[in-house]
Amino acid sequence: MSDSWPRRRLLAILRGASEPLDAQELARVTGQHVTTVRFHLDVLTRESLVRQFQQPPRGRGRPRIGYTAVQRSVGYQELAQVLADQLGSDPRRRSDAAIAAGRVWGSKLESVDQPVETLEDARDLTVTVASELGFAPERDPAGETDEHSLIRLTACPLRELARTHSEVVCGVHLGLMREVLDHNGARDTVTVRLHPFVEPELCVARLELIAAGTAEGVPGVENATEEPQLATSAGRVAPQLRSPDTHLGKQSTNQR
Repeated sequence: MSDSWPRRRLLAILRGASEPLDAQELARVTGQHVTTVRFHLDVLTRESLVRQFQQPPRGRGRPRIGYTAVQRSVGYQELAQVLADQLGSDPRRRSDAAIAAGRVWGSKLESVDQPVETLEDARDLTVTVASELGFAPERDPAGETDEHSLIRLTACPLRELARTHSEVVCGVHLGLMREVLDHNGARDTVTVRLHPFVEPELCVARLELIAAGTAEGVPGVENATEEPQLATSAGRVAPQLRSPDTHLGKQSTNQR
């Protein structure tokens, strides 16, 4: 269609129309013969740029065929891929940039009025936000103690991209969680780490009381009050669960 001005014009007219138009209506608008219009409409239909609809006849006769432009949805997966690729080649810098971006995103979310005074408050707030964003979160009572709480994230809107760009996707989600918690009073009280793909289709958010938390065994985090980072593993950035959390299931070798 790229070299056909008549078809481009027909498509523009259909995109601006509030209802389907038939070939005769389009012929009147464009000044083309109705047979020529039908030829171009057939090409646009084969290219999936327009869709046909059966319309009631005007008076007696056969039903009319109306046409409307196909509305293309934004390819958010492709857009996210492009943006991820623009953050440079160093995994740590990509992770840091992603966490910062996630914090900006978290600051722009509609305010969630859930003051955080306890670990349970932080858990409930994280579940609320994760639910709204489509992560299908589930509490993990078996993994809860007085010092930490685990939230199972059973879905991810960008799961496929996360398999190849974990430091970006997971970093953004981690930064968002941190910002929402801090905004509601959790700063210096509760911290969060994100562990992707502890099972092939499961990620886990771990909330910890800072006073009881420890950074031991987590590369990139020197003390519990610092901004949590995604741990580096084998030259890539991928959070790891520590050994006491074996009830979560064996970590998948599919790293984000």
